[in-house]
Parts: sequence; C-alpha cells; structure tokens
Amino acid sequence: MGFEIRKKEKFEKTEEFMTRIKEVHKEAEVILKKSQEEMKKYPDRKRKEVEEYQVEDWVLLSTKDLKYQMKERWSEKLIKRFVGPYQVKGIISTNAIELDLLSLVKIHPVVNVSRV
Repeated sequence: MGFEIRKKEKFEKTEEFMTRIKEVHKEAEVILKKSQEEMKKYPDRKRKEVEEYQVEDWVLLSTKDLKYQMKERWSEKLIKRFVGPYQVKGIISTNAIELDLLSLVKIHPVVNVSRV
C-alpha cells in the first residue's frame, strides 16, 4: 500500500533521546549561570556606589579630560584639578547629569557622573 506499520521501538528510543537532551540542557543552564556569577564578581570589585544627584545641587567638574577644551590655555601643570562649582540642571540617567556650564568650558552640558 505504500506505508509501513510503525514499530514501537523507534518511538521509545526517540523519547529516551529527548529526555537525555533535556537533562543536558538543564545541566548546561546551571553551569552557565554559575560561570556568569563568577565572571560578574570581578568587575563588581572595582565598581563603586554612584552618588545620586538632585536638581539644583552644586558640583565640581574634573579637568582630567578637559585640558584642551578650556578657552584659556594654561600649562598642564598649572591647571586646576576641578573647576566649578556648577549647578545641576537635570538628571538624564543614573550615570549622566546635565550641568549649567559657563562659557569657559566648551563641552556638552551632559556629563558622566565619573567626571563630577
């Protein structure tokens, strides 16, 4: 007639294979979670708590990356480590704040909190 009667053994073997694959998948998930936790602890060692700023707070801006963006070109040795204080105009995210900058500093008013 063109078709064969299916044997029960073929299905039992595929069911065994599927259960074994599911077990292997669960074991792989557990191992992957464990390795993710281990890898996460190394960057978290150096991560420090971020200070939360409010609108209208006053902050000092680090000049570490601003040496060549200042209008007045001072010597690198004589430049101040921090300039300001500047008022916080807005909170963009936990990592970024908007400052009310003067014309002395030619940078975008939204800065990372690591520069404050």
